[in-house]
Amino acid sequence: MHNIEPFYNWRHLYISSEDESSPFYGREYSEFEYSNRVYNYLIHPQWDDIGSETLYIKILFADYDEKYAIIEMIGEWNDCITNDIMLLKRDIIDELGYMGINKYIIIGENILNFHPSDDSYYEEWFQDVEEGWIVFLNFQEHVMKEFKHANLDYYFIAGGELDDFHWRKFSPGQVFGNVSKIVAKRLS
Repeated sequence: MHNIEPFYNWRHLYISSEDESSPFYGREYSEFEYSNRVYNYLIHPQWDDIGSETLYIKILFADYDEKYAIIEMIGEWNDCITNDIMLLKRDIIDELGYMGINKYIIIGENILNFHPSDDSYYEEWFQDVEEGWIVFLNFQEHVMKEFKHANLDYYFIAGGELDDFHWRKFSPGQVFGNVSKIVAKRLS
């Protein structure tokens, strides 16, 4: 797992630690000191710690004019034991929401497992976006089954074209534009 870096090809466009509106503004990173881990597996030091023992994220891009953020995740999403959704919602999503973000593209290729609890924070996040949306992109099939089994898939858009979306070949604006088109088709 230590070889899996957050996507870095957009760093010339956006760096969350240099964005004064980002929850990670001012954070410093090491390229050589590996201290964060998911269980016994060290992860790359560029991932951002949100207070969870098993879930880390990276805000790859935020556009405050278009009101969207693209967030990549790694690890195990565990609401049951460590209430990861509360940490994500209170410390990251709420902060971005205060800055006007109401469209979220959550990339889950590196989410290994999901353990649900209740839906209160998902419901709150869904209500907070009002004119926006939450998209889960490229989550593994077994992880999406757990979200569906817990009846949480009501709160976000996923599946179909969003399960195998080759986002790395696009710019952030193109990812947002293509995802917006898929969302518009589904909501109409």
